[in-house]
Amino acid sequence: MSKPIRAVDRALDVLLCFSREEPELTLTEIAERVVLHKTTVHRVLATLENRGFVQHDEATGKYRLGLRVLELAMLALETIDIRRHAWPFLHRLSEECRETVDLGVLDGNEIVYLDVIESPQRVKLAAAPGQRLPACCTSSGKAVLAYLPEARVRQIMIQGLRRYTEHTIVSPDDFLADLRATRERGFAIAQSEYEDGINAVAAPILDPRQRPLAVIAVAGPAFRLPMERMLELGPVVRQCADDIAREIGLAAVLMPGVTHTETLNKVRRIQPEPARTE
Repeated sequence: MSKPIRAVDRALDVLLCFSREEPELTLTEIAERVVLHKTTVHRVLATLENRGFVQHDEATGKYRLGLRVLELAMLALETIDIRRHAWPFLHRLSEECRETVDLGVLDGNEIVYLDVIESPQRVKLAAAPGQRLPACCTSSGKAVLAYLPEARVRQIMIQGLRRYTEHTIVSPDDFLADLRATRERGFAIAQSEYEDGINAVAAPILDPRQRPLAVIAVAGPAFRLPMERMLELGPVVRQCADDIAREIGLAAVLMPGVTHTETLNKVRRIQPEPARTE
């Protein structure tokens, strides 16, 4: 192992002084934490401030993390391969519930499948990565929308609230009430809202600010997924989503949700067939 560079070590020690509990610190407080002379710490802080990694508040004399740290953190989340991290959890969920399990993200007013594990049963929901479904009438879509600001939800509703079946929710007030219920219980339920005879339950993968990065769902024929069964599976799906969030380290990063642009660009090139039962 190479010998560490002392100046770099000192700069990293200074950055690591800041925490959620102590987002702002004085020069003296930082020097005490890194056990260095204030003159040395001042030089380190001046360098970090010059590169945008810390900010100095002249009024209070305190330092805080700068925007360059946020940029690097966002880049780190952008490059996380959610599919790879989620796969073992999705596989375990599939084995437990024996229904089709999928991983998706919101793109505009649609949910795009990133990954799908088909049910081992003969009658099942056929889906494929790259397939798009309307967000407003699917469990995956409602699970994501329930955690978005209402202003954005209303924008999506303008385009997305249309009737597909007799069970589709088309009233804005009823739809918002459904989203509130979704958030209260932690998972969304859809009963034949997009396609007759297909039910599903879904939960979002949330960042530390409770904003959705992706969503997982269990879907299948209504005769195997009645309301009672979906209410049983809901907490299981919710737990799976939370486990995936912990696996990719989101709990340690305080930042807003990130759109996985590169992954979306890949799935946009896939032209899947519409969902069907077989």
